[in-house]
Amino acid sequence: MTASQHAPVMADVAKVAGVSHQTVSRVINGMPNIKDSTRKRVEAAIKELGYRPNTAARALVTRKSSTIGIISTESGLYGPNSIHRTVEDAARQAGYFAGSVSLPTVTAQSLTDAIDHLLRQSVEGIVMIAAQYEALDAIRRQDPGVPLVVVEGDLSKAKSAVGVDQHRGAYEATTHLIELGHTRIAHVRGPLEWTEAEARRQGWEDALRAAGLELGPLYLGDWTPRSGYITGRQLAAEDRPSAVFVANDQMAIGLMHALHETGIAVPDDISVVGFDDTPETEFLNPPLTTVRQNFQEVGRRAIDVLHAAISGENEDLPRLIAPELIIRSSTAAPTPRKAQK
Repeated sequence: MTASQHAPVMADVAKVAGVSHQTVSRVINGMPNIKDSTRKRVEAAIKELGYRPNTAARALVTRKSSTIGIISTESGLYGPNSIHRTVEDAARQAGYFAGSVSLPTVTAQSLTDAIDHLLRQSVEGIVMIAAQYEALDAIRRQDPGVPLVVVEGDLSKAKSAVGVDQHRGAYEATTHLIELGHTRIAHVRGPLEWTEAEARRQGWEDALRAAGLELGPLYLGDWTPRSGYITGRQLAAEDRPSAVFVANDQMAIGLMHALHETGIAVPDDISVVGFDDTPETEFLNPPLTTVRQNFQEVGRRAIDVLHAAISGENEDLPRLIAPELIIRSSTAAPTPRKAQK
């Protein structure tokens, strides 16, 4: 832009579109009773000039900030981080600005402070990314005064929630192993305080019980490759099962590394299934069978639900998103010498 040029203003849009300043304002603010042909001329002029409405002024007119808040925890884990990113992307595509607060730990007080911080920014709604029981308990005690959607947690724990069907993903992963012929299937679960870890454990158990099989060994992990590695070493030293369902890919990677170190081949000696479909799983040796979560759809669905609540709409939007089992080379039928009776 040269010194003689200026950023386009509403009057410039009105001149190009051949309408009044008030008409441009009504189009920008989504007012009703405007001819479709007029609206299209104004929108074309906005695009041609590269005009950007003054959001502060617009908020004064509409009494809407077009801003939402996102509260998350500082877990550093693939799933929560992916969901945070997709919620932000979906909010932007829906025309919202997004302000974020990341909490080291979620307590009633820290959550209250986070909500107060976002309300001072005049947010119209809040998305809370939380999967720990403590966080969900704290959320239930809150009344922020604006719509609140919980993402990633146990959908039975919050009034308005969206998430991937964790139980179904675990059930399908375990059923895949059963259909291959495995009858003794272990599980490496996630931390006890995580609702998703419990849902995946329950899915594993329900699949085994539905097939009339006894529960295999159950191990406790903490989502990290290190805990998977420790479990892998333990499996190698015991009367190991012919298959194991691991509650996330990071632990599965550590477990497979430990098995390799001890001379146990995947899948010849033991089949392994993970959960999440992180980018590296396709390139492991062997590539990991895992459960893919559609994080993009989680983000879109969360914003759709929040937008409906903000707009006062009564849309009955589906809240559970189906996962997808991705079958790769880390699972196979048990060899005759490993087949279980």
